[in-house]
Parts: sequence; C-alpha cells; structure tokens
Amino acid sequence: MGVNRLAEETSPYLLQHADNPVDWYPWSDEAFEKARDEDKPVLLSVGYAACHWCHVMEHESFEDDETAALMNERFVSIKVDREERPDVDSLYMDAVVALTGNGGWPMTVFLTPEGEPFLGGTYYPPQPRHGLPSFKQVLLAVSDAYKERRGDIAQQANAIVEAVRRSNELAPSNDPLTEGILSQASRALRSQFDVEWGGWGNAPKFPQGSLLEFLLRMHLRGDEDALPMVTATLDGMAAGGMYDLVGGGFHRYSVDRAWLVPHFEKMLYDNSLLAATYLHAWVVTGEARYRYVVEETLDYMLRELRLPEGGFASAQDADTDGVEGLTFTWTPEEGVREELLHPFEERRFVIRGELGDAERQRLFELREQRPKPLRDDKAIAAWNGLALAALAEAGRRLARRDYVHAARELADFLLGPLSADGGRLHRTFRAGQAKGTGYLEDYADVAHGLTELHVATGDLRWLEEANRLARLAVELFGDEERGGFYLSPADGEQLVARKKDLEDQPTPSGNSMLAYVLLKLARIYGDEELERRAVGVFRLVHGALARVPAAFGHALTALDLHFSPPREIAVVGAVDSPVARAALEPFQPSTVVAVGPSEGVPLLAGKGLVDGKPAVYVCERFACQAPITEPEDL
Repeated sequence: MGVNRLAEETSPYLLQHADNPVDWYPWSDEAFEKARDEDKPVLLSVGYAACHWCHVMEHESFEDDETAALMNERFVSIKVDREERPDVDSLYMDAVVALTGNGGWPMTVFLTPEGEPFLGGTYYPPQPRHGLPSFKQVLLAVSDAYKERRGDIAQQANAIVEAVRRSNELAPSNDPLTEGILSQASRALRSQFDVEWGGWGNAPKFPQGSLLEFLLRMHLRGDEDALPMVTATLDGMAAGGMYDLVGGGFHRYSVDRAWLVPHFEKMLYDNSLLAATYLHAWVVTGEARYRYVVEETLDYMLRELRLPEGGFASAQDADTDGVEGLTFTWTPEEGVREELLHPFEERRFVIRGELGDAERQRLFELREQRPKPLRDDKAIAAWNGLALAALAEAGRRLARRDYVHAARELADFLLGPLSADGGRLHRTFRAGQAKGTGYLEDYADVAHGLTELHVATGDLRWLEEANRLARLAVELFGDEERGGFYLSPADGEQLVARKKDLEDQPTPSGNSMLAYVLLKLARIYGDEELERRAVGVFRLVHGALARVPAAFGHALTALDLHFSPPREIAVVGAVDSPVARAALEPFQPSTVVAVGPSEGVPLLAGKGLVDGKPAVYVCERFACQAPITEPEDL
C-alpha cells in the first residue's frame, strides 16, 4: 500500500521513501480522516532530499520491517518534504523546539487526528544510545500513552498549540525606529565576530550572506569596522573546504570553525546569496579574487543545477553511493599536492590552498569521471528568485551575456511553468508538473529577482511583473491588524496556527525580502502605502534587531534602505550605453533604478532621450537634476 501513495508524488525526497515497508501517506485530508476513523495518532516525519541524517534514519528505521510493522499497526504515518511545505515544517518545528529546546531534520512529530502536536523530536536511533531512547521504544510509549492517557495528551496538545499561536501573534513595537538600531546591530556583530577565521559562531559554522550584505552597507555609512569583518569572512570561506576549489560553489556549512571540513550538500540558495555578496565585495574593494568566486559559483550552478526548462534544481546531496563527500574528497594516490590535502575521514581528504589553473582543470576532469551525488531536481520558486537576482546582477556587472541570457530564461520559467492561471506562483516544479501554492518568500524572492533583471536588461516587463507580484503578495499574505506578512496565503490550507516567518536564516525571510522589495517599488512608483507596509515588518522585529542581529541580516539590510536618503536613477534608452553603465557601476544599494522610456512608471514619466541620446536622470524624491548624456558628467 505505502509504496503506491508516495510513488505518485513529484518530490525526490518522498520518492526516496516510496519503497519503504511503511504505509506512508503524503500530507493530505485522507491521512487525517484515516487517523480519525481508526482513532490513531499521526506520526509526521519531515525531511528533505539532501539531508544526511534523514537518509540514516530511513535506512535504520523506515526500511526495517519490524519498525515499519509497528508504525503501520499503531499510527497513520505522513511523510513531508520541508521544501515543498514550509508552512507545515515551520509550524511543527516551532512545536518541537517548544517541547525539546532544539530542532532539526529529520523531524518526528506525533499529532492528534486534528493535527495538534503533543510530542516530538528529531533523529531517533534504532537502539538506545547517547541517552536517547530507541525509535521503537518511542513508538510503543507514545502509542500506549495515546490509548491510556488520552486526557493528558489532549491537554499537552492544547498547551503546545496555544504556545505556538501566541508566539505568532507578536504585537508591533510603538518605539521609534531610529538609525541607531543599525549601529547597535553592527556593534553587536563585532563583539561576536571570529577574528581568526571570520564569520560568527563556533562549530558548526554557517555562511551568513545577509549579514555580510548589511555590513557592506554599514561600510558605506562610514563604519570603519564593517569592511574588515566582511573581507575576513569572505576570504575565510573561499580558502577551500566549504568552498569547492575544484568545481566552484559552496557546500552547506562547515563542521569546524575554520570553514575547512564541510557538510557536503550544496544548496541553490547558499550559492545564489553568496554569489551576490562576493559580487558586491568585488565592486566595493576591486579585489579580483572575489570576482573569481562569483564566476566559479555561477558557472557551477549553470553546469550542475540548471534544468532543461530554464529553472534550477534545489540541491546536490551530501552523499554519493551512501558515502558522505565521496565525490568531493581525495586520496593521496590521485596526484594532489600533499600540502593541499587536509584530513576528512576514512583516508579521504579535502582540498585547501592555492590551485593553479592547469592543476584545477586536471583535478576537475579527474573528478568528473566519478559518480555524482543525487540531485534534488525540483525547482523551488523562492530559491530560483534568489538565483535570478544573482545571475542578472552578475551578468550586468561582469559583462557576462551568458548570465543575463540564463536569467531571462529563468524569469520566463518562473512566470510561465511556475505560475498558475491568474498569475499566482506555484511553490515547486518537477517532472513537468507545477505544484503547491506559492508562499510569502516565493513572491518576495521572485519579485526581487525580477527587479534586478529589469536593471540588467532595461526591459520594462520585468519591473511591471515585480510590481504585480509584490502587490499580490501584500493582498494574499498581509496582516492588517498587526502588520507584517503571514507565511501562507489567506485562502490557503488552514493549519492549526497561521505563522509569520521573521528570521533570516538560512535565507532572507519572506517578511524581510518583501519589505526590501516594497521599499524599492515605493520609490519607483511614488507609493507611500507600499512603504507603510514595509515599515510594518520593522515594527514586528524592532526589539530583536539590535539584540540578536545575527538572525535578522536581511531585515537590517532593508532597514538601511528605509533610512537612506531617497535617491532614484531613471535611465532612458539603452541600459548598456556608456552613460548608463557609468551611472550603474558603483555599489549604491540605497539607490533605486528604473529603465525606460515609460509613461506608466511614475519615476520614468515625462523623461525622454536627449537629442536622440540615452540619458540618465538622478533624482531625490522625484526632484531630478538635469539629464546627463556623457559618462564624465556624472
């Protein structure tokens, strides 16, 4: 039975479990009806295709006949891909964190047939170890408690749902928003900074693109400590290990402080965000080594993650043939210089150090002959939006036509196969099929990517689509009462609580990204209502921004834009004309740009070519200086 239900899904993660002896259901009304009819608790298991410990738990427990028999007899089991259903994942992760103090994947949560969580955890081993009970012991204990102590279970479920609901009903702060928040956040980041290796935190260590973007902006504000933190972190991450010196691109995180031994999965979102950050660092510092990382990373994405439809796959697995890092690690017999080799495990090594071009090419060709890790080839709208922004801006700044071309095809994919009738976004696309409702981050990230593509190409269509999607997002996700935006649309499936996602980890939250996009559009369209909506987000996170800045990098970036003096550039005529290129060359993140001519966009209205030549109009709150046609006059 279980085989057939997941076999009809498109998620690679669910398909990995289609042959388990467990009678799995996808998340569905049918599963909860069965739980109600048979009066059984629901076992919800959440993971994703590139998750190492998810594979381990599958192998140890879900492929084990005895464990599966216990699950089938006493529970209704539901399997969810967290990347397909961020609403389900986020809600029940809150519950697990409330219960146990920490979260992670694989996530195992026990629910009532009404979907209310009453117990949960992450990975459970097949035998008791490290103070953890075995998975079978947990199954028996939960099932017995559900039969014999129903009142206690109901009470516990009520208390958890109440706690999760309360945590999502954050009241907006009435304290004034001041620029002091930015400098407080920068000081807090400085106090937690790893001076030796760059970055924040100890081990494991995660790349924090959004924090580095915020610090680049603080550097422009005259903060002398900001740029050294950025360059130390970028240099530390790019030294090799977590960064793939042979094939380009970043692995998910480093298990040590020194960015050396990675957890080997590669995610589309990390690579998209970091490519943009290294690009901005190259513009600010002029250091060629940052430009190399941008090109190697985007070339990696185009080579390994691009799909025939023009979108990008989500991830490459950490494991190859069941062995972690097999594709990416080396043995001394393979002719790698000894000083480049740093021990990983089982006589395999990671590469760190200076690689010459010929040496890199030789190692790359050697590695290409190995089996590749599995690829999670579903396209996720939000992550593709981040990829779109990186490709479009890098294509423009590095004069890489191939990047701009790939960005155009990606935008066509997002607005074509990944969009529904009526112009709403789907969440995922795989095997010719778009699925699921788009969530807040999907709309926000795609709108962000489209604004960058508009500047890269000068094509008005992309700006108009960004504006349409951002306004649609306000309508679908906005909270009139408290401000900010919900994760799922008002007309979407109603879970036991409706969540707001506010933290920028590991990607910008939908709230921060939409605030950022709305501020830009407010200045291009002269629309104060859009600005008011963005400020509503800042009021929700006001208290946390300076206190825990590491969790709110993109919100701080958006707040920097909010506090920057409004400055607009209207380009009329070819965006690759010398005058337009010169105007758009510096890193000026607080300047908004629109390219015309167009009478339908307020910033562009009434502005034309000058004596038939492309012209740049530099404006503040729509009060514009005389148009400029020669680069030296800028």
